[in-house]
Amino acid sequence: MAENFTVSLDKIIKEFKLESIYLPEKEVLIDTADVNRPGLQMVGFYDYFDATRIQILGRVENSYLEDMTSKERYEHLGKFFEKRVPAVIVARNIPILPEMLELAKKYDTPVLRTSTPTSAFMSALIAYLNVELAPRITRHGVLVEVYGEGILILGESGVGKSEAAVELMKRGHRLVADDAVEIKKVSSKSLVGSSPDIIRHFIEIRGIGIVDVKRIFGMGAVKDTEKIDLVIHLETWQKGKQYDRLGLVDEYTNILGLDIPSLTIPVRPGRNLAIIFEVAAMNNRQRRMGYNAAEELNKRIMEQMSF
Repeated sequence: MAENFTVSLDKIIKEFKLESIYLPEKEVLIDTADVNRPGLQMVGFYDYFDATRIQILGRVENSYLEDMTSKERYEHLGKFFEKRVPAVIVARNIPILPEMLELAKKYDTPVLRTSTPTSAFMSALIAYLNVELAPRITRHGVLVEVYGEGILILGESGVGKSEAAVELMKRGHRLVADDAVEIKKVSSKSLVGSSPDIIRHFIEIRGIGIVDVKRIFGMGAVKDTEKIDLVIHLETWQKGKQYDRLGLVDEYTNILGLDIPSLTIPVRPGRNLAIIFEVAAMNNRQRRMGYNAAEELNKRIMEQMSF
């Protein structure tokens, strides 16, 4: 059974710097990324109305309500507020109608306000909620950004994940997470990784201990979040095992239902993993842009054999 995540209304208020017109003392938790403009509800249509969504009122809804008498407004808004929606946000700094404030207090419903235009605010709020409420897992590994590509490094403990990350930082790349990587499915095509707050910007190196990356390598060596574009599995070199040398067969790692391109790289003394990761990042970007070096070489060989 999938776990349901929530985000507190207080966190949304701080994120978007919302003005609190009426805010009850109870904690309000939001569990859906969908929002609603209650235009039809203002005229009394409540079929399929989802009362769990944040409600956003803009200029259109407000203008319609202003044309009513105070008694009519109270009646229409009363039917709306009795649904006990989690919050009502008024856009464009529109003045709050007295009937709305009275009913908000009656039904203990938060009323907030923003100066942002309605459509722009809705887009930003939906994008924020999609991230905060996204399905997520935690994987043991290291997440780094190399040439703009997010690389998730997986492997057994002691295989050299953190050491490779340190070498990458020395070469100008950035650390996102070490040891525990929190992965969120923010859309039907994208995974975003980050570090738990308590260990953010720290890395563990066996024989040395805990290192504060931000203080040693500078702010340019860390990043809070990064999209996962490639998964690299590190494993100890096994004599006799056949490793892919051409790259003609695409491999993927499934995370939260998404197939992410992946590579398996054997580790043994003398291999410079940082350079391998850099080449892997650039090659992965090329493939996303439609160029596959292995297929191009295979094509040339087949053309040569046809003569």
